[in-house]
Amino acid sequence: MRPPAGPAVRVGLFGLLGSGNLGNDGSLEAVLGYLRRDHRDAVVDAMCGGPEVVRIRHRLPATRLHWYRGEYRTASRAGAVAGKGLGKLVDALRTAAWVRRHDVVIVPGMGVLEATLPLRPWGFPYALFLLCASGRLFGTRVALVGVGAGPVGNRATRTLVRWSARLAAYRSYRDTQSRDALREMGVDTTGDPVHPDLAFALPAPPAGPPSGTPGLVCVGVMDFHGADDDRDRAEEIHRRYLDGTTRFVRALVEDGRPVRLLTGDAVDATVVASILDAVDSPLVTAAETASLDELMREMAAADAVVATRYHNLVCALRVGVPTLSLSYAAKSDALMEFMGLGAYRHPAREADDDRLLERFRELEKHAAELRQTLAERNLTVGRLLDEQFTALTTAVFPGTGPTHAHAHAHAPRETP
Repeated sequence: MRPPAGPAVRVGLFGLLGSGNLGNDGSLEAVLGYLRRDHRDAVVDAMCGGPEVVRIRHRLPATRLHWYRGEYRTASRAGAVAGKGLGKLVDALRTAAWVRRHDVVIVPGMGVLEATLPLRPWGFPYALFLLCASGRLFGTRVALVGVGAGPVGNRATRTLVRWSARLAAYRSYRDTQSRDALREMGVDTTGDPVHPDLAFALPAPPAGPPSGTPGLVCVGVMDFHGADDDRDRAEEIHRRYLDGTTRFVRALVEDGRPVRLLTGDAVDATVVASILDAVDSPLVTAAETASLDELMREMAAADAVVATRYHNLVCALRVGVPTLSLSYAAKSDALMEFMGLGAYRHPAREADDDRLLERFRELEKHAAELRQTLAERNLTVGRLLDEQFTALTTAVFPGTGPTHAHAHAHAPRETP
């Protein structure tokens, strides 16, 4: 599947990569693994949120996604407002110039077409639109690979999301809900394939055998404040989530269970600190993880996992450990259903409910059969991701197949 002899294919990677979100970086690692395996001659660089991290960790040339360094800080002073405004104009030129230098640009996974977390239209949605519009203008194939999408309430954000998707040369999704959401926004998704999340392509450490006695529980926490439409209730939602998660950890400790707190983004550290302060016990510890590989290694040692962030769930399911989802979005529910654990979900907004502990105890009763289910599902996931990468090569790499926006209309079968 390597490109034909001739000039090396120039591939760009685009997104909020290297910015502290382990899931985003895991998707990047999965795509880099594919490129190094199937397109070894490609010349690869990135335009991303954390270029310094990407340069050091992946040894890739990388440039900043935004010209204005304070893009994601609230602008209250006149100078900051002016800086952001000027940045939008400069970014249009910078993005166009960067895209023009490439044959293919890949947006690796991530929830780039959704608003399940607070989001401003002139942040990443605008950056993604600039990317896709520049690709169409200069004939660079922009591929949205295994991305997440969802209903978007804000009109400006929805417009940017819709046009970004329309202008992309290739689209695939990590679940059918994402594809359905784009269709409802007016995007023709006929033939767009659905495959498992890209992070499932990462190698997984073997899970340890069950301890035989009630053992370690990994609890993946999140700085959860609700969705983009919940801004007026954000603090109330966060307090209820934090109080409920703290109560759950305390109940485990009272049963003599060791608890390992995990995160998926740098912002989650405040939640970990709050729980450690509230539950003063040597049974509660916290891990510092810098990648999905490190996260999976922590989870592989556990008897069970309870997690909120989507890619915490991916990691737990990937290593085959019985998992309970503190679900905050449809993507988490879809993932749990596909992996055979649909019965083990609890709303993140109701983490303070006593039924959370009941569901966890039910999970542990069926741990042995759930481990077998996950082993079987992971075999299926691996095959489906191989199909995803084959379809991507055919659709967007020069000399390997059609390059029209819907060249993937006859892609391999999708996940349910």
